[in-house]
Amino acid sequence: MTQIDQTSQPHRLSIIIPMYNEAENVAPMAERIHEALADYKHPWELILINDGSNDATEERMKAASQDYGAHLRVINLQRNFGQTAALQAGIDAARGDVIATLDGDLQNDPFDIPHMVKRLLEEELDLVAGWRISRNDSLMRKIPSFVANRLIAGITNVHLHDYGCTLKVYRAHVIKGVRLYGDMHRFIPAWIASTTSRSRIKEEVVNHHARKFGKSKYGLSRAYRVLLDLLSVYFFMRFRSRPGHFFGRIGLLFGAFGALALGYLFIIKFFLGEDIGTRPLLLIGVLCLIMSVQFLTTGVLSELVARTYFESSDNKAYIARNPKSIDDVTDTDWKYPV
Repeated sequence: MTQIDQTSQPHRLSIIIPMYNEAENVAPMAERIHEALADYKHPWELILINDGSNDATEERMKAASQDYGAHLRVINLQRNFGQTAALQAGIDAARGDVIATLDGDLQNDPFDIPHMVKRLLEEELDLVAGWRISRNDSLMRKIPSFVANRLIAGITNVHLHDYGCTLKVYRAHVIKGVRLYGDMHRFIPAWIASTTSRSRIKEEVVNHHARKFGKSKYGLSRAYRVLLDLLSVYFFMRFRSRPGHFFGRIGLLFGAFGALALGYLFIIKFFLGEDIGTRPLLLIGVLCLIMSVQFLTTGVLSELVARTYFESSDNKAYIARNPKSIDDVTDTDWKYPV
């Protein structure tokens, strides 16, 4: 077996794999993980998240846990909450100092994990993201992904080549400090950049394999979601703790235009004696001032909401059907080096 490149720094590794209708991939994935970490020198655990699958995924996961032992943990979500919520469930359940995530379709290569962990620890990084240079996907997936990657990097100012690669390695305390909702898993590097230095986020070239079993859950329909989520990411990265600045800028812009328009009409009315009652600019100016007041008051209210509820909610984006798999786990259920 090929000797894996790994760090000597002591740590515990949690590997998280969300799956939705991937019954055929469960056993091969578990086997591949154990092959990749057969000679790993540090304790590790594997957390499989069943994201409300309606095929045999749950049964295959239970069988894998029985075959390999207690270090392979299974979390079943009540229904299909989506990849982001499934990842958050795994992150909440993870006990390691380092957390690795990857897709459950066998396209990510678990053999890339050890050297990514090594780089994370030895270079004092908070995130090492996978970069699929030789991507085994169709053009219908590659082209939208290429455009999305450039757009996300330009707006968030976190310059990575491959935001869509699920294979990533994090410091646990950093990723646990970020709450994931909606379809925000694509923007995890951007969220992390809001809590740590961008210099502590790097990318690593990884292998990528063609899908052998099951069907892809991705398509062009997700493109509009990326655009909508990107607006949210931009707002929270720039104005998360000061939302009044966001709405205030818009309000001041409308207010300035409205004031200029009405000022101009004031001058031609009282100094030039012209009639302004039927001019469209009068209505536009008044509407701009009204919108300005609305945006400014919205900004004030948003500041009040932010100060009251900022990071205070403990609500999760998922419901686990077996919550004990998250909470009631002994500290001995690890796969230790032989």
